[in-house]
Amino acid sequence: MRILVTGGAGFIGSHLVRHILDDASPLLPASEVVVFDKLTYAGNKANLAPVWADSRLTFVQADICDAEPVRRAIRDIDLVVHCAAESHVDRSIENADAFVRTNVLGTQTLLQAAVDAGVGRFVHVSTDEVYGSVAHGSWTEGEPVRPRSPYAASKAASDLLALAFHTTHALDVCVTRCSNNYGPYQHPEKAIPRFISNLLDGIPLPLYGDGRNRRDWLHVGDHCRALALVATKGTAGRVYNIGGGTELANNELVDRVLAECGKGWDMVRRVPDRKGHDARYSVDFSRIGEELGYEPRTAFADGLSATVSWYRDNPRWWRPLTGERSGA
Repeated sequence: MRILVTGGAGFIGSHLVRHILDDASPLLPASEVVVFDKLTYAGNKANLAPVWADSRLTFVQADICDAEPVRRAIRDIDLVVHCAAESHVDRSIENADAFVRTNVLGTQTLLQAAVDAGVGRFVHVSTDEVYGSVAHGSWTEGEPVRPRSPYAASKAASDLLALAFHTTHALDVCVTRCSNNYGPYQHPEKAIPRFISNLLDGIPLPLYGDGRNRRDWLHVGDHCRALALVATKGTAGRVYNIGGGTELANNELVDRVLAECGKGWDMVRRVPDRKGHDARYSVDFSRIGEELGYEPRTAFADGLSATVSWYRDNPRWWRPLTGERSGA
């Protein structure tokens, strides 16, 4: 099987590539994995270092918005897993241009190339943020999208494009919508690595507003197992929610990170809340469990402890990436 992973040098994409090439997923026996990545600030070849020497790995540095390199890379591909995206909400609030270009135009470019090349399956990796905020209960896949940030709106648009290509062109498409990921190799603009890296550098961690915003946390390893299930067993044209099963208010999350790092609340600074900050995300992921047999395996306490240990042991990886430090 020849597999193309867009954004394969990013956080989720590189985990998936390592997952496949380490033969951790018997569902995806790859003869070749083509990583297609522009290497923006969030893409990093170092994320692929453990598998860089694998003869099955091919790396293509290019932009998913550029049709010709996309067409060349997608020839004779059996499976596309589309992870490439601009994904940081704060950056989308400051300037949405790159989000619309990459997440919407880039996805359309890939979808058209997949149709033209006769790709066997296209897995479009999205986010629970497309549903918007939910006060009670959990969103099912049948809920309409109600995005509330430019980032979420660009991802919702790309979801709809992918599903439209299934209906219009009979492209074998599955869409996944995951909750908040965490784990090693995550860029320190995101909440958990931001908190950890700040504390390891002796810098107070930033906490938006009153800290009551709630999120479900999904270990990236569980996410990759779910993607493998969808890629091989999912029903074409379907959306699959992927959750981790651990919902925490940001105050609770901070408390757990502080405890893992041996720090107290004196190392927390409150920062002004994000514009349009969604109060709560929650997805019902029973469909993927009932249809494909998915369940999260990584207990949050174990996953967080291992993640803190990884950042503690790998400052050469994350310290050059810290840059500006914002809230979460």
